[in-house]
Amino acid sequence: MRIHHIAIWTFRLEEMKEFYIRYFKGTSNEKYVNPQKGFESYFIRFDCGADLELMSRTDVQNTPIGENRLGLTHFAFALDSKEEVLELTEKLQSAGYTISGEPRTSGDGYFESVVLDPDGNRVECVFKAG
Repeated sequence: MRIHHIAIWTFRLEEMKEFYIRYFKGTSNEKYVNPQKGFESYFIRFDCGADLELMSRTDVQNTPIGENRLGLTHFAFALDSKEEVLELTEKLQSAGYTISGEPRTSGDGYFESVVLDPDGNRVECVFKAG
């Protein structure tokens, strides 16, 4: 069994699509539009086979995302080396994205950093040797 996809509601559909394509090497399908429901979405596919569905609909409420809340708190991308984590973190910071967790080695042995996507979702960039 494996995770098929994770979905995120957003009011920044195009910006979010570009973020995950540019920095996390995803590929996108053509935009799905259901004008009757005011719904639009993209599926972003990653090499590992997992998908991220980005969804927008006019009646979704805009509630703040806090670090300490119930529900999805973050998701992570595994990179191939510590250097790739550092390089991607630098690239994201240079592009103006918020780094909410500076590169560090965690208690469970992962080298990781945390960036906020355009909507403020926590995205971890991780590497574990071995």
